[in-house]
Amino acid sequence: MKIRNILMAAMFAGVGATFTSCEDFTDLSPIDSFTDQSYWRTTDDLKMYATNFYGLLSSPSSTLDATSDNFVTSNPSSWLFDETTVPTSGGGWSWGNIRNCNYFFSRYQTAQGNETEIKKYVAEMRFFRSLLYYDKIKSFGDVPWYDRDLKTNDTEELYKARDPRDMVLAHVIEDLQYAVENLPEKKNAEKGRLHKDAARQQLARVCLYYGTYMKYHKENPTGTWNAEKLLQEAAKQTDAIINSGNYDIVKVADADADTKSCEGYPLDYANLFVMKDHSSCKESVLSRFYQEGVLTHETGRQEGGNGLGMSKDFIESFLMKDGTPIFNAGSGYKGDNTQEDEIADRDPRLYQLIPNKHKPELVLTNGDVQFPIIANVNASQGVTGYPCTKFHSANSKQAEARNTYYDWFVYRYAEVLLINAEAKAELGQCTQTVLDNTINKLRDRVGMAHLTTNPVADAKPIDYGYSLSNLLYEIRRERRIELVHEGFRLDDIMRWNAVKLFDNPKTMFGIKITDEVAKEYKEKGSIEFGTEEGKRPVAEYEGAKYLYQYPARDLDATKSGRHWKDNDHRWLDPLPTNELIINPNLKQNPGWEK
Repeated sequence: MKIRNILMAAMFAGVGATFTSCEDFTDLSPIDSFTDQSYWRTTDDLKMYATNFYGLLSSPSSTLDATSDNFVTSNPSSWLFDETTVPTSGGGWSWGNIRNCNYFFSRYQTAQGNETEIKKYVAEMRFFRSLLYYDKIKSFGDVPWYDRDLKTNDTEELYKARDPRDMVLAHVIEDLQYAVENLPEKKNAEKGRLHKDAARQQLARVCLYYGTYMKYHKENPTGTWNAEKLLQEAAKQTDAIINSGNYDIVKVADADADTKSCEGYPLDYANLFVMKDHSSCKESVLSRFYQEGVLTHETGRQEGGNGLGMSKDFIESFLMKDGTPIFNAGSGYKGDNTQEDEIADRDPRLYQLIPNKHKPELVLTNGDVQFPIIANVNASQGVTGYPCTKFHSANSKQAEARNTYYDWFVYRYAEVLLINAEAKAELGQCTQTVLDNTINKLRDRVGMAHLTTNPVADAKPIDYGYSLSNLLYEIRRERRIELVHEGFRLDDIMRWNAVKLFDNPKTMFGIKITDEVAKEYKEKGSIEFGTEEGKRPVAEYEGAKYLYQYPARDLDATKSGRHWKDNDHRWLDPLPTNELIINPNLKQNPGWEK
């Protein structure tokens, strides 16, 4: 039963805590609120404070990866089309939660209790501070580092210049290393709370990000952590998780996901993401737990109809089931004149991610199965004709308002394997044994051919803007497919210095519009395609027509703002103008000065 975990999860919605300090005025404590005099006494006080920060962890969402080459949104992204303006205030330049973390560090020492227990909650809070600062340096680069809660008279600190990113990164890593050392092993941790392996995975994620960022941006770091050391740390931390034996890649039975597979089209991958209970799931490093009628979310209702559609470019990235790229000679690819042709003999994760006649849309209480008539191409919902159904449950209850109750992965073991393979490939240490223990475990789940250390070259590769070994190319492809819609893709593009990918018009296209496709949509959905008002717009490219959501935008990225210039300002977010006025020691990020 998950009930005891649900009770804690219900506290996750709010982040931060508010305490009233009266130490400057009187020793009397109000009887109707917490004060520093009445709090910070027991480990339960520390636990309660830390619980408020669990809202910082990944939570159910149907819009992850929206800003990327994997998805097209109903309205064009102002960031992708370089139409973002400098905010007057806000914009992510906020420090309240970091101050709340430091508030804890200045006060927890008065708590009485077991030292190991106290260190555990200190470790949780250092973990959360690391998350906050990791997000800050990804967004802004250099940021002020604070390790104590400032008061209004701390003018020197409040108005100081930004500290170097690499210095702050070192502190992020220190916080996570402390968490690894002082959090309990998973078997000893309360379900739903942080443990060593979750901290290891987050540390590996940070190190992979900046290890590859430094490498592909050709940076010379100013701190002790360079690209090679970071990649070694990513490999080390994921090795520890893998060698623990606590986790595995799993196949989820239909009964555990309230669905019914079609003969020859198993849903071993799709079922994982609508699995009702993660309590004993070996692929869960850390999960959020939900329960019908107790604690729910709404992802099941929103998924597949939220103004997102997978891009044509993403759909073309799926290999054939035997591991051959689709545009290679003799691949057996049947083309994309119809959906059945497009998914035939492809990586099985493809048919498990989009609506089609092999994936149940609804399983009725009497056992009858309903399938989608046609994929949604609505201008505000399906967008591309490839709606993502990764988090769509065939159980109709899950689609009721505020009644989705399947659990949610915060940290998934598949990411551990992908980090391990990529880090070791970057270090020149990726052997066949490494691949068999990482990438090929993911492929085994869906019956895909194994990846080898010398894979065949893709005849029509996506353009990263630089050359890449066939092995690294395929590891990146595997990551793109396995983790789609889980919120990693834009970070990957940024750390790989791969914004050249946005130049490809197919990152904005949907399904190919053939006569057969047009006829089917007109007959089954009263939908027509064309340039006339009221019809779904199309664009012609390389001799074919594709569904195109942005008819007013030029396909040439250099004319639409989608193309990134040399030293483009979008590598970092702008600081809000009011902060620059308040603190003259802050300088605007390059390119945002006007």
